[in-house]
Amino acid sequence: MKQCNYSREALFQLSGIPPLGMSISLALQHLVAMIVGCVTPAIIIANALGLPQSERVLLIQVSLVMSAVTTLIELFPIGGKLGSGLPVMFGISFAYLPSMQAIVGGGDIATIAGAMVIGGIVAAVVGVFVKKIRRFFPPIITGTVVFTIGLSLYPTAINYMAGGAGNTYEVVVLRKGLTSALVHGSWQNWAVAAFTLIVVMVMSNKGKGICKLAAILLGMIAGYIVAAVFGMVDLSEVRDAAWFSLPRFMHFGIKFEFSACIALALLFAINAIQAIGDLTATTVGGLNREPTDQELQGGIVTYGLTNVLSAFFGSLPTATYSQNVGIVTTNKVVNRVVFALAGGFLLLAGLIPKFSAILTTIPQCVLGGATITVFSTIAMTGMKLIASETISPRNTTIVGLSAALGVGISQSSSALSQFPESITIIFGKTPVVIATIMAVLLNLILPQENKDQ
Repeated sequence: MKQCNYSREALFQLSGIPPLGMSISLALQHLVAMIVGCVTPAIIIANALGLPQSERVLLIQVSLVMSAVTTLIELFPIGGKLGSGLPVMFGISFAYLPSMQAIVGGGDIATIAGAMVIGGIVAAVVGVFVKKIRRFFPPIITGTVVFTIGLSLYPTAINYMAGGAGNTYEVVVLRKGLTSALVHGSWQNWAVAAFTLIVVMVMSNKGKGICKLAAILLGMIAGYIVAAVFGMVDLSEVRDAAWFSLPRFMHFGIKFEFSACIALALLFAINAIQAIGDLTATTVGGLNREPTDQELQGGIVTYGLTNVLSAFFGSLPTATYSQNVGIVTTNKVVNRVVFALAGGFLLLAGLIPKFSAILTTIPQCVLGGATITVFSTIAMTGMKLIASETISPRNTTIVGLSAALGVGISQSSSALSQFPESITIIFGKTPVVIATIMAVLLNLILPQENKDQ
């Protein structure tokens, strides 16, 4: 029996010890698939706040560490209840990015942290009552929200492709053309962004194996090299970064702001339901069974509580990573040792500030060229969820009207200028909140259609 547990067959079982070499290679596969997505939101928020280099590094560092901690707790439940025990990876989620950008427009990391505490509690409550609450969030609702999130991220990607969110850089002219290369909207920025995007698309559609899986990472590496040729990369700050450092408790502080708490609480509720889909996809695709009620409840409650913990260390919100679920459904490898190794690599990366410092040197045009494909994938994932239900007049109204009001008001936020500022922050800065509320209300109000009809 022991020989079986140490054999290759253990890769396809939750327990057992598979061969170390194969486990490491498969763990790196999961790491490569999620590392870019895990650090990019932190980089974008740090840029939006104009944080000093030391705090940029710290934000990336703690985001990696808490993603690893969440993953490991989910893999190996505490007390048999706090955690799903399923082969999943958790990382910083793009789903919260539009709302966080709205929050930092008039706040800081502390305001995000306070909203995460409330949101995490909401997610934990959803986990406790998951069987009763789940029916209020069918695919037509979650699909509308995910689709709206994708749409709301497009301007971020375009601004980054142009070289930053409308900023010009103050630089010393080291050689002819350097200054123009660093100006927002310059042809150099667009050239690097387009090159990065092309590499990502070619790898995604023509690549095989690890090249296809790591398409975004390879595209960013290629774009980074070209950007360095244009003089866009400055490594001077990397030298000052330490080789090892632990996250700092309450470094950014915690501040509770009503509008921010409401905005993130809604998203946490939605993402708790979305996590059920990822946990279900993992068990169906990798274990050929549905997840048990205890696995779902433990997974969602832990998702909420670990986000509360993350808030005290200044991390950004985490969630399940669908790309890693896709790997599981493809190769059927579900052994928790593989995922624990991936979480360990993620933890190690977070404990090395040098690594985080290097990530801060990635030019914004490279990030934009790579992440626009991620944002488009998010939008299309929403469309797939919507299409999983009948495209009836009722469902068309729910999706169309919710997205129209959400996107329309956020693009014309001055329409709320006569309302209190808190109302503008909640409803006018990002389309996700209004789209979520409208989708839920319309789903409850509009009469169900006769399926036979």
